[in-house]
Amino acid sequence: MKFRINPLASDIIITAYIIGTLYLRFKFESQTETSPVLSIVMGICFVVIIWVLIKLKIFNPNWFGLFDAKKAKQ
Repeated sequence: MKFRINPLASDIIITAYIIGTLYLRFKFESQTETSPVLSIVMGICFVVIIWVLIKLKIFNPNWFGLFDAKKAKQ
């Protein structure tokens, strides 16, 4: 049995994660002199973590109901 999080909780967790990582990146980059390449690599790493959790079906985002799942499957 796989561990799955319901769609609304997934949306909330993903949104909080994105806001938190953006805050940490901006705070870290303002305190230190980082190169643009390092900033891009950090951003990609943060996105890959969420992408993997969605592909493993741990997160099941509903995107706050913006997309109709029935139309997307057709």
